[in-house]
Amino acid sequence: TIEDPIEFVHRNKNCRVTQREVENDTPSFSSALRRVLRQDPDVIMVGELRDLDSISAALTIAETGHLTFGTLHTNDAVQSLNRMIDVFPPFQQQQIRTQLSFVLEGILCQQLVTRADGRGRVLGCEILLATPAIRALIRDNKVHQIPSAIQTGGNLGMRTMNQSLYELYRTRQITYEEAISRATDSDELKRIFQRQS
Repeated sequence: TIEDPIEFVHRNKNCRVTQREVENDTPSFSSALRRVLRQDPDVIMVGELRDLDSISAALTIAETGHLTFGTLHTNDAVQSLNRMIDVFPPFQQQQIRTQLSFVLEGILCQQLVTRADGRGRVLGCEILLATPAIRALIRDNKVHQIPSAIQTGGNLGMRTMNQSLYELYRTRQITYEEAISRATDSDELKRIFQRQS
């Protein structure tokens, strides 16, 4: 892992885990990513994809066939994709869309939502899987159509954040107000509520 800071120490059990902390063990995410392949890793976890250098390095590593995880502070899959693409100058963005369309396997967005009884939180999550249709939407710069593709991909295990929030409300785990306040598109979530009532 490459983290800033290391938030959870992983113990070696059935595998060997090497954790690096930015500034203590390596000067930056991008410098650690440039050197990580020398250790012959199976899986690489980047604490956060913050800038052009770290996103570019993570994409390049993924292109070598290494399973690469990264985190972003975004609320849904479209925001995540746009964040990764928009850090690049306009003349490079089509190349990045193409790279993403080849290496992306999925996006999981999560929010911890206050429970209806006030006792803790429950997980709301959006799941995008990189199907051929999703890959084509990314490559063809039609990212705005991805929420519809996620909605229709429920049989594959995909779901939007709004679908997740509705399900949490339907099972009485969260309130209507909490669902609306956490929605990625509150008008669309209200339409889901109206259709289901």
